[in-house]
Amino acid sequence: MRMKENKDYLLKGTLWKAILMLAIPIAVNNFIQTMYNLTDSYWLGKIGTDPQSAITVVTPIQSIIVNFGTGITVAGAILISQYLGAKDEKNAKSMVGQLFASCMIFSVVCAAICFLLTPALVGWLAGGESFSSMAVTYLRIVILDMPFLFTINIFTAVNQSQGDTVRPMFLNLLGIVLNMILDPLFMLGFGWGVAGAALATLLAKVPCAIIALYSLCNNKKSLYITKESLKIQKDKLKSIAKIGLPTAIGGSTMQLGFLLMTSSVIKYGSTAVSAYGIGNRVNGLVTMPANAMGSAVATIVGQCIGARDQVRAQKAYLMARRIAVIFLFIGGLILSRNTVSEPIVRIFSNDPDVIRLGTQFLQLMAFWCFTNGIYTTTNGLHQGSGHTMINMTIDATRLWVFRLATLFICERLLHMGVQSIWYAVVVSNGISAVILWIIYKMGVWKKQVIS
Repeated sequence: MRMKENKDYLLKGTLWKAILMLAIPIAVNNFIQTMYNLTDSYWLGKIGTDPQSAITVVTPIQSIIVNFGTGITVAGAILISQYLGAKDEKNAKSMVGQLFASCMIFSVVCAAICFLLTPALVGWLAGGESFSSMAVTYLRIVILDMPFLFTINIFTAVNQSQGDTVRPMFLNLLGIVLNMILDPLFMLGFGWGVAGAALATLLAKVPCAIIALYSLCNNKKSLYITKESLKIQKDKLKSIAKIGLPTAIGGSTMQLGFLLMTSSVIKYGSTAVSAYGIGNRVNGLVTMPANAMGSAVATIVGQCIGARDQVRAQKAYLMARRIAVIFLFIGGLILSRNTVSEPIVRIFSNDPDVIRLGTQFLQLMAFWCFTNGIYTTTNGLHQGSGHTMINMTIDATRLWVFRLATLFICERLLHMGVQSIWYAVVVSNGISAVILWIIYKMGVWKKQVIS
């Protein structure tokens, strides 16, 4: 399907087909993105528990910065979708240039600052743990991929806003294939360990970013970067800030909460850290379709809001939510069985204690993961309609209030030990999903945010 046909189909085509047309490639694309960390985790697990723990510790630090920058790309995608829904291609094209300029400045500045502050950040988080020096090495190298990563993310946002999620999927597929080749070569073949894992991730993104940049500058496309669009336009930047800043703050605040959770896990030792990392990554794979549904909802709702069609926007949300919840409920029941979860954890570790704890964590999260279907699709509804302040508030509250409060109760009052971490995750996710559902029923998303 060509770009114009995609855009028309989002507004007028069969709704469930439009949702799946967007969501399936997004789910595959998200899986490919996750494979970067999974590949690193798999090969480092072959080396030992400490290298695997090093990645688990620093991933939230990297995610805080990446999520803040992602707020910019999310805002750009929302604005482009709404411009396209309103059939205003001139402003949509202008927004592409503003999005690119904003992201490049942000990524270069943040990569430089984080590179300098890495030893202090890891020292604060991991202290004198045996894997601290490995964590510093990994983060300092992998953070340098930010300009390349954001070039790819801009390419994804621009294409997704037009209803094309297939091209970004294939571009990221190229990256993970390169990473899967380079990981064992650098880590085991050259004996570079953690540094090899980080370097493989960095180098795998370079050719993808070059291809993405070429496509973004191609004047044969309906939306592309021009010299004029790169000039500062205050009204466009204000719109990006208005929509993107809540997403950026919410995402970063949420990741900072993850960072504090990681510091809580560290006191139980590297075995618990490794199990926590494995459980989160595998659960991330299971909930990926729901996350894709949320992204699909955001794109369709964005175009429908631009076209002043709230009825179709609501139908898209309800249908996507139903599909996501059913899928996760069935998938979670299967994954929560010991005969399924334990062999999966064994893929990533040979340590009996890591396998035991990782299996416990994974089973609990899998059983309750259907709440993620409500959470992500309702987030997508608010994101597409421009109500990102709601998402920011819930994202922050989920980690800083519900999760830490549950952790305190389970750890200090019920003395549940490392199990406190597991229950804090599922309880906070469930409460946040219920609150988002209540806000949806209140109809806040129908209020116009963007002129």
